[in-house]
Amino acid sequence: MSSTAQPDPPATGKPRLVLVTGPSGAGRSTAIRALEDMGYEAIDNLPLSLLPRLLEGDTPEKPLALGVDTRNRDFSTNALIEVIDRMDGFSGTPMQVLYLDCNAEVLLRRFSETRRRHPLAPAESPGMGIAREFDLLGPVRARADMLIDTSEMSPHDLRAELEQWFAPDGQSRLAVSVHSFSYKRGLPRGLDMVLDCRFLRNPYWEEALRDLNGRDARVAAYVEGDPRFAAFRDKVVDLAGLLLPAYEAEGKAYLAIGFGCTGGQHRSVTMAETLAKALADGGWAVSIRHRELERRGAVAGPQAPVQDSFGNVGE
Repeated sequence: MSSTAQPDPPATGKPRLVLVTGPSGAGRSTAIRALEDMGYEAIDNLPLSLLPRLLEGDTPEKPLALGVDTRNRDFSTNALIEVIDRMDGFSGTPMQVLYLDCNAEVLLRRFSETRRRHPLAPAESPGMGIAREFDLLGPVRARADMLIDTSEMSPHDLRAELEQWFAPDGQSRLAVSVHSFSYKRGLPRGLDMVLDCRFLRNPYWEEALRDLNGRDARVAAYVEGDPRFAAFRDKVVDLAGLLLPAYEAEGKAYLAIGFGCTGGQHRSVTMAETLAKALADGGWAVSIRHRELERRGAVAGPQAPVQDSFGNVGE
Protein backbone atom coordinates (compact mmCIF):
# COMPACT_ATOMS: atom_id res chain seq x y z
CA MET A 1 0.00 0.00 0.00
CA SER A 2 1.25 3.50 -0.75
CA SER A 3 -0.14 6.98 -0.46
CA THR A 4 0.24 10.19 -2.41
CA ALA A 5 0.19 13.66 -0.93
CA GLN A 6 -3.10 15.52 -1.02
CA PRO A 7 -3.31 19.22 -0.12
CA ASP A 8 -4.51 20.02 3.35
CA PRO A 9 -8.05 21.29 4.00
CA PRO A 10 -8.95 24.97 4.06
CA ALA A 11 -8.11 25.16 7.76
CA THR A 12 -4.41 25.29 6.82
CA GLY A 13 -4.87 28.77 5.35
CA LYS A 14 -5.38 27.92 1.69
CA PRO A 15 -8.88 28.04 0.18
CA ARG A 16 -10.42 25.12 -1.57
CA LEU A 17 -10.43 25.44 -5.35
CA VAL A 18 -12.96 23.73 -7.63
CA LEU A 19 -12.49 23.92 -11.39
CA VAL A 20 -15.87 23.24 -13.02
CA THR A 21 -16.04 22.18 -16.65
CA GLY A 22 -17.98 19.94 -19.02
CA PRO A 23 -20.01 20.12 -22.24
CA SER A 24 -22.44 22.94 -22.88
CA GLY A 25 -25.87 22.11 -21.49
CA ALA A 26 -24.61 19.68 -18.85
CA GLY A 27 -25.32 22.06 -15.96
CA ARG A 28 -22.08 23.98 -15.46
CA SER A 29 -23.86 27.30 -14.87
CA THR A 30 -26.20 25.64 -12.40
CA ALA A 31 -23.21 24.20 -10.57
CA ILE A 32 -21.39 27.54 -10.44
CA ARG A 33 -24.47 29.23 -8.98
CA ALA A 34 -24.90 26.45 -6.44
CA LEU A 35 -21.29 26.73 -5.30
CA GLU A 36 -21.66 30.50 -5.06
CA ASP A 37 -24.71 30.00 -2.83
CA MET A 38 -22.55 27.76 -0.62
CA GLY A 39 -20.11 30.60 -0.02
CA TYR A 40 -17.62 30.09 -2.84
CA GLU A 41 -16.24 33.01 -4.77
CA ALA A 42 -17.42 32.13 -8.27
CA ILE A 43 -15.60 33.24 -11.41
CA ASP A 44 -16.93 32.06 -14.76
CA ASN A 45 -15.23 32.07 -18.16
CA LEU A 46 -12.04 33.78 -17.02
CA PRO A 47 -9.36 33.45 -19.75
CA LEU A 48 -7.22 30.39 -19.09
CA SER A 49 -4.02 32.42 -19.07
CA LEU A 50 -5.28 34.37 -16.06
CA LEU A 51 -6.34 31.43 -13.89
CA PRO A 52 -2.95 30.68 -12.27
CA ARG A 53 -2.59 34.34 -11.26
CA LEU A 54 -5.50 33.96 -8.87
CA LEU A 55 -3.25 32.00 -6.54
CA GLU A 56 -0.11 34.10 -6.89
CA GLY A 57 -1.22 36.96 -4.67
CA ASP A 58 -2.66 37.09 -1.18
CA THR A 59 -4.60 34.06 -0.03
CA PRO A 60 -8.32 34.59 -0.77
CA GLU A 61 -10.62 34.38 2.20
CA LYS A 62 -13.24 32.27 0.41
CA PRO A 63 -13.02 28.97 -1.44
CA LEU A 64 -12.99 29.44 -5.21
CA ALA A 65 -15.21 27.99 -7.93
CA LEU A 66 -13.85 28.56 -11.44
CA GLY A 67 -16.01 27.83 -14.47
CA VAL A 68 -14.21 26.86 -17.67
CA ASP A 69 -15.66 25.61 -20.95
CA THR A 70 -15.05 25.78 -24.67
CA ARG A 71 -16.45 29.33 -24.84
CA ASN A 72 -13.44 30.68 -22.92
CA ARG A 73 -11.57 33.20 -25.05
CA ASP A 74 -8.29 31.28 -25.24
CA PHE A 75 -9.65 27.76 -24.74
CA SER A 76 -7.84 24.74 -26.05
CA THR A 77 -7.63 21.21 -24.68
CA ASN A 78 -3.87 21.38 -24.18
CA ALA A 79 -4.08 24.82 -22.57
CA LEU A 80 -6.65 23.65 -20.02
CA ILE A 81 -4.65 20.54 -19.14
CA GLU A 82 -1.55 22.72 -18.77
CA VAL A 83 -3.44 25.03 -16.42
CA ILE A 84 -4.58 22.05 -14.35
CA ASP A 85 -0.99 20.83 -14.07
CA ARG A 86 0.30 24.30 -13.16
CA MET A 87 -2.34 24.86 -10.51
CA ASP A 88 -1.59 21.45 -9.04
CA GLY A 89 1.87 22.80 -8.37
CA PHE A 90 0.70 25.52 -6.00
CA SER A 91 1.62 24.13 -2.60
CA GLY A 92 -1.22 23.63 -0.16
CA THR A 93 -4.07 24.33 -2.57
CA PRO A 94 -6.72 21.61 -2.40
CA MET A 95 -7.93 21.71 -5.99
CA GLN A 96 -10.46 19.36 -7.56
CA VAL A 97 -11.46 19.29 -11.21
CA LEU A 98 -15.21 18.71 -11.43
CA TYR A 99 -16.47 17.49 -14.80
CA LEU A 100 -20.22 17.66 -15.39
CA ASP A 101 -21.05 14.98 -17.93
CA CYS A 102 -24.19 14.24 -19.90
CA ASN A 103 -25.09 11.90 -22.74
CA ALA A 104 -25.48 13.33 -26.22
CA GLU A 105 -29.17 12.48 -26.58
CA VAL A 106 -30.10 14.44 -23.46
CA LEU A 107 -27.95 17.40 -24.49
CA LEU A 108 -29.60 17.44 -27.91
CA ARG A 109 -33.03 17.45 -26.27
CA ARG A 110 -32.06 20.31 -23.96
CA PHE A 111 -30.83 22.44 -26.84
CA SER A 112 -34.00 21.63 -28.77
CA GLU A 113 -36.24 22.57 -25.83
CA THR A 114 -34.47 25.87 -25.18
CA ARG A 115 -33.94 26.62 -28.90
CA ARG A 116 -30.42 27.75 -28.14
CA ARG A 117 -27.56 27.54 -30.62
CA HIS A 118 -24.61 25.43 -29.67
CA PRO A 119 -21.50 27.63 -29.16
CA LEU A 120 -19.39 25.33 -31.36
CA ALA A 121 -21.99 25.14 -34.14
CA PRO A 122 -23.78 28.50 -34.28
CA ALA A 123 -24.80 28.01 -37.92
CA GLU A 124 -25.27 24.22 -37.82
CA SER A 125 -27.32 21.72 -35.89
CA PRO A 126 -26.66 21.38 -32.13
CA GLY A 127 -25.69 17.76 -32.73
CA MET A 128 -22.62 18.88 -34.68
CA GLY A 129 -21.53 21.14 -31.83
CA ILE A 130 -22.10 18.43 -29.23
CA ALA A 131 -19.91 16.00 -31.17
CA ARG A 132 -17.13 18.58 -31.55
CA GLU A 133 -17.25 19.47 -27.87
CA PHE A 134 -17.06 15.83 -26.81
CA ASP A 135 -13.92 15.46 -28.93
CA LEU A 136 -12.36 18.58 -27.43
CA LEU A 137 -13.17 17.72 -23.83
CA GLY A 138 -12.36 14.01 -23.91
CA PRO A 139 -8.81 14.40 -22.52
CA VAL A 140 -10.05 16.85 -19.88
CA ARG A 141 -12.75 14.39 -18.80
CA ALA A 142 -10.05 11.77 -18.32
CA ARG A 143 -8.10 14.15 -16.06
CA ALA A 144 -11.05 15.07 -13.84
CA ASP A 145 -11.02 14.23 -10.14
CA MET A 146 -14.78 13.83 -10.10
CA LEU A 147 -17.48 13.25 -12.67
CA ILE A 148 -21.16 13.93 -12.11
CA ASP A 149 -23.45 12.64 -14.86
CA THR A 150 -26.39 15.05 -15.00
CA SER A 151 -28.32 13.14 -17.69
CA GLU A 152 -31.06 12.15 -15.25
CA MET A 153 -30.76 15.00 -12.75
CA SER A 154 -32.88 18.03 -12.07
CA PRO A 155 -31.21 21.30 -10.98
CA HIS A 156 -32.33 20.50 -7.44
CA ASP A 157 -30.68 17.07 -7.62
CA LEU A 158 -27.44 18.60 -8.87
CA ARG A 159 -27.41 21.17 -6.08
CA ALA A 160 -27.98 18.45 -3.49
CA GLU A 161 -25.15 16.38 -4.98
CA LEU A 162 -22.77 19.35 -4.92
CA GLU A 163 -23.64 20.13 -1.31
CA GLN A 164 -22.60 16.62 -0.35
CA TRP A 165 -19.22 17.04 -1.99
CA PHE A 166 -18.32 20.69 -1.75
CA ALA A 167 -20.14 22.43 1.10
CA PRO A 168 -17.41 24.31 3.05
CA ASP A 169 -16.87 24.84 6.76
CA GLY A 170 -17.97 21.40 7.85
CA GLN A 171 -21.46 21.66 6.40
CA SER A 172 -21.12 18.16 4.93
CA ARG A 173 -19.29 14.96 5.70
CA LEU A 174 -16.03 13.88 4.15
CA ALA A 175 -16.72 12.81 0.56
CA VAL A 176 -14.93 9.69 -0.68
CA SER A 177 -14.06 8.83 -4.27
CA VAL A 178 -13.07 5.21 -5.00
CA HIS A 179 -11.15 4.55 -8.23
CA SER A 180 -10.06 1.51 -10.22
CA PHE A 181 -7.22 1.76 -12.72
CA SER A 182 -4.57 -0.08 -14.71
CA TYR A 183 -0.96 0.22 -13.64
CA LYS A 184 -0.04 0.12 -17.33
CA ARG A 185 -1.46 3.63 -17.71
CA GLY A 186 -0.11 4.99 -14.45
CA LEU A 187 -1.86 6.24 -11.34
CA PRO A 188 -4.87 8.55 -11.65
CA ARG A 189 -4.10 12.07 -10.49
CA GLY A 190 -5.04 13.15 -6.99
CA LEU A 191 -5.20 9.79 -5.21
CA ASP A 192 -4.59 9.89 -1.45
CA MET A 193 -4.25 6.14 -1.01
CA VAL A 194 -3.39 3.36 -3.48
CA LEU A 195 -3.83 -0.39 -3.01
CA ASP A 196 -2.43 -3.01 -5.38
CA CYS A 197 -4.78 -5.87 -6.30
CA ARG A 198 -2.41 -7.77 -8.55
CA PHE A 199 -1.80 -10.50 -5.98
CA LEU A 200 -5.42 -11.70 -6.37
CA ARG A 201 -6.14 -14.37 -8.97
CA ASN A 202 -6.79 -12.86 -12.36
CA PRO A 203 -10.09 -13.53 -14.20
CA TYR A 204 -8.36 -12.56 -17.44
CA TRP A 205 -6.96 -16.09 -17.70
CA GLU A 206 -10.48 -17.55 -17.67
CA GLU A 207 -11.76 -17.35 -21.23
CA ALA A 208 -15.40 -17.07 -20.15
CA LEU A 209 -14.57 -14.06 -17.94
CA ARG A 210 -11.96 -12.29 -20.07
CA ASP A 211 -14.32 -9.90 -21.83
CA LEU A 212 -16.37 -9.14 -18.72
CA ASN A 213 -15.42 -6.68 -15.97
CA GLY A 214 -15.38 -6.60 -12.18
CA ARG A 215 -18.91 -5.26 -11.93
CA ASP A 216 -20.22 -8.54 -13.33
CA ALA A 217 -21.33 -10.96 -10.61
CA ARG A 218 -19.43 -13.84 -12.25
CA VAL A 219 -16.15 -11.92 -12.21
CA ALA A 220 -16.74 -10.71 -8.66
CA ALA A 221 -17.42 -14.28 -7.52
CA TYR A 222 -14.20 -15.47 -9.14
CA VAL A 223 -12.13 -12.73 -7.49
CA GLU A 224 -13.83 -13.27 -4.15
CA GLY A 225 -13.01 -16.97 -4.44
CA ASP A 226 -9.32 -16.22 -3.95
CA PRO A 227 -8.45 -17.45 -0.42
CA ARG A 228 -6.75 -14.12 0.29
CA PHE A 229 -9.67 -11.94 -0.79
CA ALA A 230 -11.73 -11.97 2.40
CA ALA A 231 -8.81 -11.00 4.63
CA PHE A 232 -7.75 -8.26 2.20
CA ARG A 233 -11.30 -6.89 1.96
CA ASP A 234 -11.78 -6.91 5.74
CA LYS A 235 -8.48 -5.15 6.40
CA VAL A 236 -9.18 -2.50 3.76
CA VAL A 237 -12.66 -1.83 5.14
CA ASP A 238 -11.28 -1.71 8.70
CA LEU A 239 -8.52 0.68 7.60
CA ALA A 240 -11.05 2.97 5.92
CA GLY A 241 -13.22 2.82 9.04
CA LEU A 242 -10.25 3.99 11.10
CA LEU A 243 -8.96 6.69 8.75
CA LEU A 244 -12.11 8.35 7.40
CA PRO A 245 -13.40 9.69 10.74
CA ALA A 246 -9.88 10.91 11.55
CA TYR A 247 -9.56 12.74 8.23
CA GLU A 248 -13.02 14.21 8.70
CA ALA A 249 -12.11 15.42 12.20
CA GLU A 250 -9.08 17.18 10.72
CA GLY A 251 -11.31 19.06 8.30
CA LYS A 252 -10.45 17.16 5.13
CA ALA A 253 -13.27 17.52 2.60
CA TYR A 254 -12.33 14.95 -0.03
CA LEU A 255 -10.49 11.62 -0.01
CA ALA A 256 -9.60 9.55 -3.08
CA ILE A 257 -8.78 5.83 -2.74
CA GLY A 258 -7.48 3.86 -5.71
CA PHE A 259 -7.30 0.15 -6.51
CA GLY A 260 -4.95 -0.92 -9.28
CA CYS A 261 -4.46 -4.13 -11.22
CA THR A 262 -2.82 -5.10 -14.49
CA GLY A 263 -5.59 -4.12 -16.89
CA GLY A 264 -7.93 -2.15 -14.64
CA GLN A 265 -10.83 -4.33 -15.74
CA HIS A 266 -11.37 -7.15 -13.25
CA ARG A 267 -9.73 -7.23 -9.81
CA SER A 268 -9.42 -3.51 -9.17
CA VAL A 269 -13.01 -2.94 -10.30
CA THR A 270 -14.35 -5.63 -7.96
CA MET A 271 -12.41 -4.20 -5.02
CA ALA A 272 -13.51 -0.63 -5.78
CA GLU A 273 -17.15 -1.72 -5.93
CA THR A 274 -16.74 -3.74 -2.73
CA LEU A 275 -15.23 -0.89 -0.71
CA ALA A 276 -17.65 1.70 -2.11
CA LYS A 277 -20.63 -0.41 -1.05
CA ALA A 278 -19.21 -0.93 2.43
CA LEU A 279 -18.61 2.80 2.86
CA ALA A 280 -22.02 3.72 1.46
CA ASP A 281 -23.65 1.26 3.85
CA GLY A 282 -21.76 3.07 6.61
CA GLY A 283 -23.30 6.40 5.64
CA TRP A 284 -20.41 7.98 3.75
CA ALA A 285 -20.91 9.97 0.54
CA VAL A 286 -19.21 7.79 -2.06
CA SER A 287 -18.52 8.13 -5.77
CA ILE A 288 -16.92 5.47 -7.97
CA ARG A 289 -14.70 5.93 -11.03
CA HIS A 290 -13.52 3.05 -13.18
CA ARG A 291 -10.96 4.77 -15.38
CA GLU A 292 -10.28 1.99 -17.85
CA LEU A 293 -13.93 1.00 -18.17
CA GLU A 294 -14.83 4.62 -18.87
CA ARG A 295 -12.17 4.77 -21.58
CA ARG A 296 -13.64 1.68 -23.24
CA GLY A 297 -17.21 2.89 -22.89
CA ALA A 298 -18.14 0.04 -20.54
CA VAL A 299 -19.61 2.56 -18.09
CA ALA A 300 -21.08 5.96 -18.87
CA GLY A 301 -19.51 7.76 -15.94
CA PRO A 302 -19.32 7.65 -12.16
CA GLN A 303 -21.63 5.62 -9.96
CA ALA A 304 -22.90 7.07 -6.70
CA PRO A 305 -24.19 4.12 -4.66
CA VAL A 306 -25.96 6.13 -1.98
CA GLN A 307 -28.27 8.27 -4.05
CA ASP A 308 -30.71 8.18 -6.94
CA SER A 309 -31.49 11.06 -9.29
CA PHE A 310 -34.05 12.02 -11.91
CA GLY A 311 -35.21 14.85 -14.12
CA ASN A 312 -33.07 17.14 -16.27
CA VAL A 313 -30.43 19.81 -15.75
CA GLY A 314 -30.00 22.72 -18.09
CA GLU A 315 -27.39 25.42 -18.30
